[in-house]
Amino acid sequence: MSTDARRQRTGRRGFGGIVRAGARQVGSHVVAALGGSARARVIIVLACVLGLSSADATTVGASATQLRASLGINNTDIGLLVAVTSLVGALASLPFGVLADRVRRTLTLAAVIVTWGAAMVWSATADTFDTLLLSRAFLGAVTAAAGPLIASLVGDYFPARDRGRVWGFILAGELLGAGFGFAVTGDIAALSWRAAFVVLAIPALILAWAVFRLPEPARGGSGTLLPRASEAPEREEPAQPTDAQRLVREHGISADPRLVLRRDPSRMGLVAATRHVLRVPTNLYLIASSACGYYFLAGIQTFGVEFVKGQYAIGQVLANVMLLIVGVGAVTGVLAGGVLGDILLRRGYLNGRILISAVSATAAVILFFPPLFTAAMGSALPYLLAAAFALSAQNPPLDAARLDIMPALLWGRAEAVRTFLRALAEALAPLLFGVVSDYVFGGGHTGLQRTFVVMLIPLAASAYLLFKALRTYPADVAAAAASAPRPAVDATS
Repeated sequence: MSTDARRQRTGRRGFGGIVRAGARQVGSHVVAALGGSARARVIIVLACVLGLSSADATTVGASATQLRASLGINNTDIGLLVAVTSLVGALASLPFGVLADRVRRTLTLAAVIVTWGAAMVWSATADTFDTLLLSRAFLGAVTAAAGPLIASLVGDYFPARDRGRVWGFILAGELLGAGFGFAVTGDIAALSWRAAFVVLAIPALILAWAVFRLPEPARGGSGTLLPRASEAPEREEPAQPTDAQRLVREHGISADPRLVLRRDPSRMGLVAATRHVLRVPTNLYLIASSACGYYFLAGIQTFGVEFVKGQYAIGQVLANVMLLIVGVGAVTGVLAGGVLGDILLRRGYLNGRILISAVSATAAVILFFPPLFTAAMGSALPYLLAAAFALSAQNPPLDAARLDIMPALLWGRAEAVRTFLRALAEALAPLLFGVVSDYVFGGGHTGLQRTFVVMLIPLAASAYLLFKALRTYPADVAAAAASAPRPAVDATS
């Protein structure tokens, strides 16, 4: 071997070594930030589950141009595709909520993800709009499992004081999945919308195996997967009072006796559990607020690429890149929102999580106005970044707050009820966006622009409802604490 050849080979080895060392260093920093290897494994896997679901949802919007050309459909039909997926998912979420409170959650979620992959392949093979609609309906039925199962797992894996921060990391996966749907599969869809769906089916099997290998946590909200813990969660440690419960006791806040459960939540049927979930005032405000917020977000996911292309006179690839940049603001917001809510709660501000969400929702409404009326991409981008930050920052503290106001053995069914009502709003949004755009405002870009302006009204309603929740949250935390069973319950028993 010549001297030059040996140098080239050594150089390649040296470069590869540098890359591997850099990857290990980044990985170690990520693990440390997430609180240790055990926590990192759970957070990353659950984030990937939401990411896969979100990527699929946004791929329909990112492929809208190609779907219209291939299948001969319009904006209303695109909206119908997303609406049917969400509507069927809303109905399916209720039985999955019951399962989340009664069966082994990791095994159930893994089996569901395998079915996701099959449904995505089916979508890719559709040759008519009716077939594609049927495949999307089936996909909606199986993806409905994610909400109740993940909410129940988070409550039992992680202690209450960290849940806002943990939800931030997990919801970041949802946003990154949406970004993948816009930027990566959107670009693939420019060549073939069928390939875009197939690309999403490939990682489903790998993700299902990763979920199956997760340890099943004990029920009861003990949250024993502590920071820097290297072992699986303990199965016998009883739940401790949360920061919110401690502050309620210190302030002498009384529970409403009508909201204190006197029976074992695990033995309640779906109807009785739903009745209780909808009697909790704060939960009603949070569900309605979440529905309004996700209604607007569903419209963005479906028609965001189309709006950006028309408003700023740019092509598909540049529009996808722009939305990917905006997604950076959303990911930053979702990470910051959860941390800020946890910090305020630990420092003694009982309403900290609700306050962060209310302020963020208000800021999002204000910040979305300028980009809707400017034609310059450079001028609009800072506002879009800030608006995406604010829109996303409200979700992690709200998800943590919902666990505070519900007994631990009702988490799955409570999340199923929320998912059902939220999914109804998500199902309605794309269809209404399309109908209003096509038939009220005359279609085209002008119709879509006016539609986005009108649809800021539900986003404003979301902020209003969160401010109302500030008054009811303390008493509802007290009621949940008085209802909660003291011993942890093994999920596999």
